[in-house]
Amino acid sequence: MLYVKAPAKINLTLDVLHKRPDNYHEIEMIMTTVDLSDRIGLMGTAKGIHIQSADRFVPNDSRNLAYQAAQLIKDTFNIKTGVIISLDKKIPVAAGLAGGSSDAAATLKGLNKLWQLNLSLDELAELGAKIGSDVSFCVYGGTALAKGRGEIIQQLPTPPNCWVILAKPTIGVSTADVYGAFDVATAEHPNTQAMMQALEDGDYDAMCANLGNALESVTLKLYPEVAHIKDQMKKFGADAVLMSGSGPTVFGLVYQEARIPRIYNGLRGFCSEVYAVRLIGEREPLA
Repeated sequence: MLYVKAPAKINLTLDVLHKRPDNYHEIEMIMTTVDLSDRIGLMGTAKGIHIQSADRFVPNDSRNLAYQAAQLIKDTFNIKTGVIISLDKKIPVAAGLAGGSSDAAATLKGLNKLWQLNLSLDELAELGAKIGSDVSFCVYGGTALAKGRGEIIQQLPTPPNCWVILAKPTIGVSTADVYGAFDVATAEHPNTQAMMQALEDGDYDAMCANLGNALESVTLKLYPEVAHIKDQMKKFGADAVLMSGSGPTVFGLVYQEARIPRIYNGLRGFCSEVYAVRLIGEREPLA
């Protein structure tokens, strides 16, 4: 069995610029990885693609992005043998943390090694773009500016070291509904350039000051539970708080480790899925 780590991501910024002729939205966002990871196990078999997971919310068929990644590799390179994909899930499902996309990226990287394809990260990221908008970023990992549909990746410096508190309410968010209610003209757009400068300077305070997510106001209106978590995380002492992706997970940045127990325990009082992790922010090597 070959094992590959699949880390979660958070959005330091997320901006939606306009709707494209292909009906996708043109986006511009800065993402970074955190130390909350799924573990993907890959084992060759005679034929077929088989998904194994103890998580009942994880589909075991072609709806699963890891399955799609394996199918894409098989079709593209005419691979006749099959694979068993074991998903040890730690990242919450449908949380705005790119868990499914990261699983797909890890599957691409793992199968590249298992089937001795010798593809580069760039080639794997190009394949990943065919699966989903966050998969290319997840192939590279680290910290990056993503543009287009998410497939145009520019590596950025690693953020200043800090803790990240993640809290996911027990609700699902419809990304389609969030984008459907989004209005480019009235949205509050983050300052992507200012965040890039903060990362360049290694300036923690500037990074906190320039967190921004254009989708956040829409999700907060549609799902008051997300707004409640954000308010409470601020109240308990996080330095800066933002929703990741289209939600529903909210994250807080915390520089002083001594503050973690109060924030973590306060959120656990009404939210079952709470995690205290570190930023990774550095690129993962090829499997």
